[in-house]
Amino acid sequence: MRFFLAILALTVMALSVWKLEADRAGLEIAPITVEGGTPATLYLRAAGGPAPVVVIAHGFAGSRHLMESFALTLAQAGYLAVSFDFQGHGRNPRPMSGDVSSVSGTTRLLMEETARVARAALAHPRADGRLAYLGHSMASDIVVRQAQDAPAGDAVIAISMFSGSVTADAPANLLIIAGEWEVRLAEEALRAVRQIDPAASLGETVGDPETGVARRAVLAPHVEHVGVLYSPTALRAARDWLDAGFGRRSDGPVAARGGWIVLLLAATVALGWPLARALPARGTAGQGELGRRDFLLAALMPALAVPLLLWPLETDLLPVLVADYLALHLGLYGAITLGVLAWRGRLSGQFPPRVWWIAGAVALFGIAVVGGVIDRYVASFLPHPGRILVVAGLALGAIPFMLGDALLTGGGTGRLWRVILARGAFLASLMLAVALDFQALFFLIIFLPVIVLFFLLFGMMSGWVGRRTGLPAAAGLGLGLVLAWALGVTFPMFEAGAGV
Repeated sequence: MRFFLAILALTVMALSVWKLEADRAGLEIAPITVEGGTPATLYLRAAGGPAPVVVIAHGFAGSRHLMESFALTLAQAGYLAVSFDFQGHGRNPRPMSGDVSSVSGTTRLLMEETARVARAALAHPRADGRLAYLGHSMASDIVVRQAQDAPAGDAVIAISMFSGSVTADAPANLLIIAGEWEVRLAEEALRAVRQIDPAASLGETVGDPETGVARRAVLAPHVEHVGVLYSPTALRAARDWLDAGFGRRSDGPVAARGGWIVLLLAATVALGWPLARALPARGTAGQGELGRRDFLLAALMPALAVPLLLWPLETDLLPVLVADYLALHLGLYGAITLGVLAWRGRLSGQFPPRVWWIAGAVALFGIAVVGGVIDRYVASFLPHPGRILVVAGLALGAIPFMLGDALLTGGGTGRLWRVILARGAFLASLMLAVALDFQALFFLIIFLPVIVLFFLLFGMMSGWVGRRTGLPAAAGLGLGLVLAWALGVTFPMFEAGAGV
């Protein structure tokens, strides 16, 4: 069974990679030099003549990796697509700076960075002088504003848009795309169209794209804030909008990659089961299940105590948005959990010599294998040197937390209600922290889906390792490092003193 599942997982992975790589066929994909050192990638058809440039910008906590479906689709359609990492994001070593609450602060700096990318792309020999901007979420406001500045945009595509700078006259040829499950943003999209025609409806083009004065709002079905980036409807609408505005008739495939990415990630995680079965089997029976009262004490006490203990503290330890607080929260949470377990004698025998190399194998699989897939097809997972300190700082909190979680839930042998309660209590603890200091910790809400996804994917792996080896500590230690790595490469970096 183990060998069959390993072969099946590897086969599905190979098929998914083959389909995903096919989207790159016939394209030249290479770095492009941008003033100031902004990391950027240019996508264009290997064979073709001069064409318009499309500058593609990601949202908050994203990277150019996340926008690749649009870059590939537009490049296959004959456009010169260039995507980049904003300062503080992805592989960009320069931290975000300025006042995020002021248009003249961080917004202006991000506009200037976008303009530098646009000028670099327009200098390419295949650029015909025409320019469009495409931005998601945070970047929707950036590209709407930048299109009205120099170099000005002949067309704009704003995905999951929120921007106060859209008027009845500007920007030129604006397409707004929202996911069906982004209800408020869909209303914002329709409001922008109705600035020109109060009777306009979703999917209706108002004005004439060939004259540069046109607007349209499109709803991508069955998707939310991230899923909209993989929606075939959104990809096709973006390509067709640019064709209409630039008087082109494009061919080429739409890079509908979402399903294949999900399949690849599922197969990669599934590969962890046969690999876990190859680990040494447990030699002795465990200590048995922790008593209900002791379990409730270890699961619920840190959930309440940690937010209250950290509430009065000022945290400014890491150059990354709210990561310093999260590191402290994770570390103190884990310390309290481990303290209760030690008091009840539950740490004895949990750390035999083999636990360390098994933990290393778990970390290697999570970072190199699963992380490698993420970095190639989903989001930036390879940190630049400036993020190593961030990962190390987060590890000081994430490892005790994941170790405590693994031991508390029995490393895959505990009952389901205990797993749900323990992890639900931690999420509730973060929400309590946000409620106590909403202004400082609001951004923690943005990263909750990352933590939930981590529990869903890597929680299964922890169970596989724990049940096979009888050493939940091995999975806890290894996955603690994986969690620190995942958070360390996701949080945007901020310059000291920035107005966050």
